[in-house]
Amino acid sequence: MEIKNRKFKEKIRYLFLRYAFIPILILYILFLIFIIFTTKIRGVNDATRSGDLIGGIFSEVYDNYYNEIENMAKSQTVIDFVDTHLNSNLVYEEFYKFNNSQKVKSTFHIVDRDGLFLAYTTPSDPHNNDIILKEIIPSINKNPKEVLTEANKIKFPHDRYTVYTFGKAVYKDEEIIAYIVYQLYEEDIQKLIFVQDAEVVVVTDQYDRIIAATNNIVKGLLNKFTPEYTDSMRYVKIRDGKYHMVKKTLPGDNINIYTLNSIKYDRATFIYYGIFTGIVSLLLYILINYLAERMSSENTKSIDKLLIAVKDLQKGNMNSYVNLDTGDELEILANQYNIMLDRLNELMEKNQELSDIRRINEIKQLRAQFNPHFIFNILETLRYTIIIDPVQAQEIIMSLSRILRYSIKNEEEKVLFREDLAYIEDYLKLHKIRFQERLSYSINISNEVKNSYVPKLLLQPIIENSIKYGYGEKDFLNIDIIGERIDKDVVFQIKDNGSGISEEELILIKNILDSGENLSKHTGLYNIHRRLILSYGKDYGIEIDSVYGQGTIVVVKSPYLPYGREVDNV
Repeated sequence: MEIKNRKFKEKIRYLFLRYAFIPILILYILFLIFIIFTTKIRGVNDATRSGDLIGGIFSEVYDNYYNEIENMAKSQTVIDFVDTHLNSNLVYEEFYKFNNSQKVKSTFHIVDRDGLFLAYTTPSDPHNNDIILKEIIPSINKNPKEVLTEANKIKFPHDRYTVYTFGKAVYKDEEIIAYIVYQLYEEDIQKLIFVQDAEVVVVTDQYDRIIAATNNIVKGLLNKFTPEYTDSMRYVKIRDGKYHMVKKTLPGDNINIYTLNSIKYDRATFIYYGIFTGIVSLLLYILINYLAERMSSENTKSIDKLLIAVKDLQKGNMNSYVNLDTGDELEILANQYNIMLDRLNELMEKNQELSDIRRINEIKQLRAQFNPHFIFNILETLRYTIIIDPVQAQEIIMSLSRILRYSIKNEEEKVLFREDLAYIEDYLKLHKIRFQERLSYSINISNEVKNSYVPKLLLQPIIENSIKYGYGEKDFLNIDIIGERIDKDVVFQIKDNGSGISEEELILIKNILDSGENLSKHTGLYNIHRRLILSYGKDYGIEIDSVYGQGTIVVVKSPYLPYGREVDNV
């Protein structure tokens, strides 16, 4: 016995080591891959996200100034001011109205064709004026019909710098009469490019001349951004650092935005690694426990399969076959069990076929008992309504025709309740015309219930009984119809405040519902109850409660069968 126990323990130990090695190896491989790729992917994603954010802001700023200088160049106020040198306040008012609404502020100059500065928002400075006259205006004249956009850093009073210029010629009668110049302040642009997920941001023009940057290490000769790519062309080197770089070019190809993140393991990365290690360790613990359980049952799994199959069979699973390939007595036992199960399934299929035939015939007989008892009363109502109110008489005819057409249509045993609901609404409408103020009703059906399959004309006999017997000792009758989904079932409630049912009669009706046959006059409720039991089982059917003189409540329970589900197999 000790030798057997020792061999068994050795086998368990061997299996444990074998199965435990696999997740440990997977853990180290995943951890290595995670370390390699997390930093790279995070750096690229952060840089891309930052580039998109800054690009969107810069696009807005660029478009605003581009459209504004176009409008100002065509403004009649500006043209009249250049001609007359009058009403400068209107020009300044228009500029400040625009400038105050912008994220990036600017200077503003209007210079006539003779080089005279007519309007400006900064103190006149000979050096700056010289730059405008000798560099910016000649650039405008190269293509005066278009808007000039270029990067040029200019120092203004109070140590303020502008780094980007918009310029446009002002025309009158196809002749240049002046020039408008906007110059954007560096400090406002700097505020826009400081974002959380990018270590370095560089904004350049189409010639890679730097407009703004968050770090001076990127500035090269002639204030240009010229990163050095590594051999693999996947990263750039700046000074002694290596960076992931993402480039975004704004529409029009006038501005480039570079976002860079360095390749390094920061504190956040190690936090991610810790979280990853904790999660994987938990999964590994669960996996090893599972493997240990599996190993402990290795020698008895054939018996376990047989036991599980038998338990499934006890629960009603008639497909609980066992497949053993052990080459021993257990395999013979499993084969004999499968043969027995085959024979049992054959017998059950025959019994099920016979039961289905009997069920279908009984349901057809039950449905055949439904008759629209109210037709004669409605025809009588129609007879005098034709004389009094022909329009209402037409409504009666249409509603009655729909009811009769629907009640005799036999193509479907089960219908969506919304179709039955249309029948109920027409049915109650006709009775409302007949009884006028003596009848009121409400219908509250959820959308789920409307789109659920139910046996056709499920509620009609109950509503018919409410009207037929509700006026026994009452002059006024109210009927409430409620339908809602509760878990996997559809529950209807039909409430009325009619004459109610006596206690003795109520006991008789309940006894009839519980019996398998009905020889009494209470066919309506019994038919509904039997249809539901035959179709879905004993968990479904109707319940009735009533207080004599106060009213009756009938609860109908049917399975929830949503639209699109195959109902014939239920």
